[in-house]
Amino acid sequence: MKKKYFYTFLTVLFFALTVSAQEGKAQTSSRLQDTTIEGLSFYPNPVSNGKVYITSKSALEKEIIIFDILGKIVLQTFITSKELNVSALSPGIYMIKIKEAEATATRKLIIK
Repeated sequence: MKKKYFYTFLTVLFFALTVSAQEGKAQTSSRLQDTTIEGLSFYPNPVSNGKVYITSKSALEKEIIIFDILGKIVLQTFITSKELNVSALSPGIYMIKIKEAEATATRKLIIK
């Protein structure tokens, strides 16, 4: 009889922990969503000349972080103009994260 109550208790405890863990994940993912940069434009993509042009409605300084497909940072810089030199990067697929004031945007970047 004690075993039956013990197993019932463990089952209820397991389901309670699973539900609370899923609620925590949902809250975390909603906080990590991009707050888009108004009027963001970034071109050309794919890049073939080693330069990317990044513009937005506001001309504020932008922090640029480029990640490889494994998530390793391969380039991190600040730009005040619209031109970003990526000629040092090998051809491939990257993720580019652009931060301007409190807004961020993440896009795929292809370098030929």
